[in-house]
Amino acid sequence: MSTTSGPPATADTTATPPTADTTPTPATAVAAGAPAAVPEPRHLVRRLVQLYAGLALYGVSSALLVRSGLGLEPWNVLHQGLSGITGLSMGVVLTIVGAAVLLLWIPLRQKPGLGTVSNVLVIGAAMDATLWLVPDAHGLLARVPLMLAGVVLNGLATGLYIAARFGPGPRDGLMTGLHRLTGRSLRLIRTTIELTVVLTGFLLGGSLGVGTLLYAVAIGPLAQFFLRVFAVPGGGGSTVVASRTPRQAILRR
Repeated sequence: MSTTSGPPATADTTATPPTADTTPTPATAVAAGAPAAVPEPRHLVRRLVQLYAGLALYGVSSALLVRSGLGLEPWNVLHQGLSGITGLSMGVVLTIVGAAVLLLWIPLRQKPGLGTVSNVLVIGAAMDATLWLVPDAHGLLARVPLMLAGVVLNGLATGLYIAARFGPGPRDGLMTGLHRLTGRSLRLIRTTIELTVVLTGFLLGGSLGVGTLLYAVAIGPLAQFFLRVFAVPGGGGSTVVASRTPRQAILRR
C-alpha cells in the first residue's frame, strides 16, 4: 500500500548513512548505505518471482486487515478514508495515491526502479481482488485470526519483495528524498509522514484499532526475519534496497 497504501518498511542509489532506527511502519525497507552489487543473471527469475509474489501477498495481507475490522496499517488508514469519501475501491485509491507520491519523486530527484512501478500497479489490484473474495468477519473468533494472518503475511510479503532488490516503493522514496533534501533524520521524516497520514486518514473515516498497534510493534521483527529468509545469493539489483546486513535496513511500506 508505501502501498502501498497499500501490503509497513527501499531507496535510491544515493548512499544514506545507517541508522539505529529499524522499526518500520508498512510494508517496506529503505536502503541505508551500500552500493548495489552486480546482479547475477541466474538469480533474475527468482528475484522477479519474489518481487511479484511479495507485492501480490502484500495486497492480500492488507485486505485481510481490512476484513478483520480491527485496525489498518498507517497508509491504509488514509486509503480507507479516501475510499469512503470518493466511492472508489481501496485498491484503486491505493494505486492513485501511490502514483501521486511517485510524482513527488521528480523534484526530489529520486529514480524509480521496476519494483517502484510494480508496487503502484500490483498491490492495489491484489488488494481489491482479495476484498472481493473475502467477506467481512463477524465476531472476535473470526476477526482476530484474520488480523494476525494479515500482520504475519505482511511481514512475509515485505521480506519477499524487498529482498528481490528491484527498487523502493513510492512512499519509501518520498521519505529518503525528503531526508536528502532537508538533512533531517530518517526517523523524524518517517514519523512526521506516518503521523500525518494516520491522522488525516482517521479524520476521513479510516480505521484505527488494535490491529494498527500490533502492526506497528510486530512488522519490524517480522520483516527483518523474512528479509534473511528470502535473501537472494549474490544480492544486488537495479537499486539499493537493503544494505550489507538486514540490521541496517529501514523497513516501512
